[in-house]
Amino acid sequence: MAKPAILTVDDDPDVLRAIERDLRQRYSEKYRVLRADSGVAALDLLRRLQQRNDAVALLLVDHRMPEMNGVETLVEAIKLYPDTKRVLLTAYADTEAAIKAINEVQLHHYLLKPWDPPEQHLYPVLDDLLDDWAANFPPPFEGVRVLGTRWSAKSYDVRNFLARNQVPYQWLDADASERDPEVKRLMESLKREEMKLPLALFPDGTCLPEPSSQQIAEKLGLRTRAGLEFYDLAILGGGPAGLAAAVYGASEGLKTVMVEREAPGGQAGLSSRIENYLGFPSGLSGADLARRAVAQAKRFGVEIVSPQEATAVRVDGPYRYVRLSDGNEFSCHALLLAMGVQWRKLDIPGIDRLQGAGVYYGGGTTEAISCRDEDVYIIGGANSAGQAAMYFSRYAKGVVMLVRGDTLASSMSQYLIEQIQGTSNISVEYRSQVTEVHGYDHLEEISIKCDRTGDVTRVPAAALFIFIGAEPRTSWLGDTVETDARGFVLTGTDLMRDGKRPKGWALERDPGLLETNIPGIFAVGDVRHGSIKRVASGVGEGSIAIQFVHQYLAKVS
Repeated sequence: MAKPAILTVDDDPDVLRAIERDLRQRYSEKYRVLRADSGVAALDLLRRLQQRNDAVALLLVDHRMPEMNGVETLVEAIKLYPDTKRVLLTAYADTEAAIKAINEVQLHHYLLKPWDPPEQHLYPVLDDLLDDWAANFPPPFEGVRVLGTRWSAKSYDVRNFLARNQVPYQWLDADASERDPEVKRLMESLKREEMKLPLALFPDGTCLPEPSSQQIAEKLGLRTRAGLEFYDLAILGGGPAGLAAAVYGASEGLKTVMVEREAPGGQAGLSSRIENYLGFPSGLSGADLARRAVAQAKRFGVEIVSPQEATAVRVDGPYRYVRLSDGNEFSCHALLLAMGVQWRKLDIPGIDRLQGAGVYYGGGTTEAISCRDEDVYIIGGANSAGQAAMYFSRYAKGVVMLVRGDTLASSMSQYLIEQIQGTSNISVEYRSQVTEVHGYDHLEEISIKCDRTGDVTRVPAAALFIFIGAEPRTSWLGDTVETDARGFVLTGTDLMRDGKRPKGWALERDPGLLETNIPGIFAVGDVRHGSIKRVASGVGEGSIAIQFVHQYLAKVS
């Protein structure tokens, strides 16, 4: 397969030669550097590349060009290569146009002329963009393949696990064997005992019928057990709060382990787009955020154990012991609870039977392409539901949001509301709720009740995505760590009753801001009572918690 291309466009021959020279010097080993002297020539070249099914990783386009300027060129280019990274090269006087282009053409970055020295002003930006592109671009396939059926909940679980752990995989639909020669040949080559679907096939020739997440993780070499018996800091939960704490803790010298039940990134990792996170004007996906954070944590030596779940915690003097679902136990001086929350279940007829077979909690981004040209429904009116609606609108024929309230304004950010209002294939039905789901082996229809009239309408539906709030998974803490009536962990002043410290508190100070009723056990992020349910807030809490951990450890004997 040919190398992915980087295309630079400029009508000034001297500038074009200079930028081509700098690009070749840095990227020629992994990319083909191509050039065009006008927007028209660039689009012609892109069409030829598309006909050959060649990949284009980056477009670096000058703004001031005759006939077709840079923004106009990118408007047309995005139709040919929507996933290619887009950078506008501008003069200082054109910065306003560049900023406007962030929304018009989903511009990823703009650079000012001159860019010398490229080591400071060019390469750092392009390196980051190309890394992002490469992380999402499927290379010539040599990885895990999954053979299953679209409406199998177990097949969905396998695909979701691989996607959330950012493991490239190829999906092979067994129901398409008659029209897909590759699938047919594969199925004919399998032994009878191997035909238990879903089937995970690995590059070394081995396969796992109906595999669990644990089996896949072990086969891929993911760490599923703690490597040590003792750590300075143990973090339970790998969402933004847990990852931030891991990065700061390990970077400051603490021997740190992070245990995650499903995949690093937590619920935020399922978000199709986070557009209000500081420093990313074009937004980023939850998977991108998780990938960056995991790489950063590993760089500082954080031991990430996943998929694995804590089942019990106990205290013995200065040690806090954590028992995992596999029966193993390790100890630590400081324990950070960052388990986040899980989606609240919808209690209506048929819902449990069809979960994973047309009914999904959360983003379900692995299902987006399968929903092409179909009608999908989303329950919920907060940011997560809005982000999912925007993502699915790229694939589905129609996206219908079902909202129990009278408006989105009370629960959704304004930028998302504006995007939804400007997307022609998204509609919002207010004061509506799903009362039943229908289908034999997969979702076929849903019943929608209009609260204004009381009427119930039964409509066809290819998929239903549910975002109706979340609740903590903290029952395993037992009586050791205090929680509120809903299961959120109490910290700091919320533990004080009538000015009195919590029962059993032996220290000569009040519990710290993020500290639980057990000294040395802290809670951050969505699992904490009173926390702000936002990605940036979780990152902030995870970061500052390390200061309190250090203060605690300084007095641990």
